[in-house]
Amino acid sequence: MYFVKNDSTEKREILIKNLKSKKLLRFPGAYSPLVAKLIEETGFEGVYVSGAVVANDLGLPDIGLTTLSEVSNRAEQISRVTNLPTIADADTGFGEIMNCARTIERFENSGVCGCHIEDQFNPKRCGHLDNKEIISVGDMIKKIKSAVRAKKDKNFLVIARTDANTVEGLKKTIDRIKAYVDAGADMIFPEAMKNEKEFEEVRECTNAFILANMTEFGKSKLLTTKQLKNLGLNIVIYPVTLQRLAMKSVEDCLKKIFKDGHQKNLLKNMQTRKRLYELVNYKKYSEFDKNIFKFSKKGHG
Repeated sequence: MYFVKNDSTEKREILIKNLKSKKLLRFPGAYSPLVAKLIEETGFEGVYVSGAVVANDLGLPDIGLTTLSEVSNRAEQISRVTNLPTIADADTGFGEIMNCARTIERFENSGVCGCHIEDQFNPKRCGHLDNKEIISVGDMIKKIKSAVRAKKDKNFLVIARTDANTVEGLKKTIDRIKAYVDAGADMIFPEAMKNEKEFEEVRECTNAFILANMTEFGKSKLLTTKQLKNLGLNIVIYPVTLQRLAMKSVEDCLKKIFKDGHQKNLLKNMQTRKRLYELVNYKKYSEFDKNIFKFSKKGHG
């Protein structure tokens, strides 16, 4: 239901077409299906499901504690309410080679348009923290080949994320990128790039699609969409931005209610009932319901 026109096959076709157009596609991170609907309404090109956001929403740190079911189920809930393509975070593939194949199968069946697998050891760490450990190039190549072999839709994106930059440096990161593309990765996600120069060098080393992560309070300089487009990048994600904004608002409002004993002064900061009903298509559901029950009792005695 949800009054979504595009099925998963169509969403993937749209994403590939947009990527080939060399536009910069903007994918804000959705922490809930309702947020995904708002992302679409605002005019963005896609939706991102962050593993860190899913973990945080469960009250957990982003250290590989979430399961394939938890993350893929949330990705499915988010992707099915929007006509936009959705990309999801699959951490380290939730295991080894065979697990990676199952991960791809599960995410593809969930309706998302692609997912990324990273070259960290499990338990992993947030990509913008220090002391990360990464697996060998050979082991990551095996994961990528397993993932590519497992997908059934040719347009489903297998995205290889490398966390090598803060561990081994940019030169070895570029070596890994080339190896991952040769192994069949459709897109590269170079994590924790520090500045424009590093993105430039990554862009020069491969013709593959490249995803940029513009997360706040991390190791990357926050670049504008104009800068990212000029660098020749293909997708930019804002993984935790909306959750951070929402949680700060919730925290401030709770303190206000606790102090004042009421929420009257907060009404101006709230989404109205009318606006919420617009977003969830309340009117369309009501019309749908009336059509179902619009029949005559004559002849049905």
